[in-house]
Amino acid sequence: MFPKPKPVLVPNTYAFESEPMVKPTGFREYDARWLFNKEINLMGVQALGMGLGALIAERGVKQEIVTGHDFRGYSASIKYALISGLMAAGCKVHDVGLAVTPMAYFAQFDLDVPCVAMVTASHNDNGWTGVKMGANRPLTFGPEEMTRLKEIVLNAEFKNGGGGSYQFHENYPARYIADLTNRPKLKRRLKVVAACGNGTAGAFAPQVLQAIGCEVIPLDTELDHTFPKYNPNPEDMEMLHAIRDAVLEHKADVGLGFDGDGDRCGVVDNTGEEIFADKVGVMLARDMSAIHKQAQFVVDVKSTGLFMTDPVLQAQGANTVYWKTGHSYMKRRTNELGALAGFEKSGHFFFNKPFGRGYDDGLVSAIAICEMLDRAPGKSMADLKDALPKTWSSPTMSPHCGDEVKYGVVDAVVKHFQALQQQGGQVAGQRIRDLVTVNGVRVTVEDGSWCLVRASSNKPELVVVVESPVSERRMHDMFEAVNVVLRTHPEVGAYNQTI
Repeated sequence: MFPKPKPVLVPNTYAFESEPMVKPTGFREYDARWLFNKEINLMGVQALGMGLGALIAERGVKQEIVTGHDFRGYSASIKYALISGLMAAGCKVHDVGLAVTPMAYFAQFDLDVPCVAMVTASHNDNGWTGVKMGANRPLTFGPEEMTRLKEIVLNAEFKNGGGGSYQFHENYPARYIADLTNRPKLKRRLKVVAACGNGTAGAFAPQVLQAIGCEVIPLDTELDHTFPKYNPNPEDMEMLHAIRDAVLEHKADVGLGFDGDGDRCGVVDNTGEEIFADKVGVMLARDMSAIHKQAQFVVDVKSTGLFMTDPVLQAQGANTVYWKTGHSYMKRRTNELGALAGFEKSGHFFFNKPFGRGYDDGLVSAIAICEMLDRAPGKSMADLKDALPKTWSSPTMSPHCGDEVKYGVVDAVVKHFQALQQQGGQVAGQRIRDLVTVNGVRVTVEDGSWCLVRASSNKPELVVVVESPVSERRMHDMFEAVNVVLRTHPEVGAYNQTI
């Protein structure tokens, strides 16, 4: 009988080495994230593996699963603890070794395996660990599966399945890279900065881009799990500014930045200007809908309003649906609607056939961006960006807010704006034109300026984004208006970055 996990254990004690510790808040909406040795220990990870194996069996799915791990100093040990739990539950485990997350997703198709459990904390700071899971390719778990997994693990509803086994797939990255690069080479010789923040993508991104015909300028591609320069997150301005400097120094055509587990791609144009991922999505949607008429796209509620108002997309018959933020939500909605692609402001892009298999892969996104430039001879990345209608957009801004209270704060903010709309009140000097509440609240006023507040799905934070099609001043007005509301809640702390 495997013991029931405890929510807290004191490190460097007998109990810590003899019992599983799993903090309940680590089970997020669509994946799992914990501070290693503070919120989960290795026996807790083993319990997670046993619980995941039990859930797979309970859902009637074949107990066969792909695992891999990202490049952090402790990820391999966490993966092996997870594997021991999966095998105890009766799973056949296919280990692809050190990997970017989309390599594990690819292996589900390539090895014909239904399930996946990728050990990664993505772009979270060192100290964090986590697992991205799925049992129905190309989808990953959503709230229903995560809630049931939490129940199984915390209540120790384990079943000793027996018959578990393990297979390591040697040199697996070569198969992934061959699949990505099995395409015609670019006609245009693009000079590309490939920035990886010393994360896992550094082992793969440069050679993939070289293989499709790019001249590659590597930036922080040496693997170093201490992340000595900055966290590998292409939404953070520190990483974007490092890419900008390299683009300008080398006179590159584009800078591409990959997050810690390689499922997202950030973009800097040839002038050194950062292009937020939702604007990159509009550019790609223009390119793709010119080839595929009546194309449908899915975008998250953090994304620019241009997906609805862009005259080129309208003329090409493109249709766009806004949906919940989060890679699992977006992946699922893109799959359900059979959309050509889904675009998330964080940089998770989901390409269905003929561009991809429906999962998020930063290298597939990078290839799509290079091919878009290849189809626009004589035009630079800045030209394509400047052809979009002008809007002023903020980066994603995240004030600290504890996991235990953040959803309550967001519920209160939603009710505030709903009441304000009913009363005919104003936000930043204008009446509310529209409220979208599928994921937090997106408030749009009469001139098209909008603000979003939602709870982060994987960190103890809120998420705030603002945009205006009118002016930079109106963007700041919207931020000030929403920040006044947030400051009425003492649980909301300091921002990671602001405009």
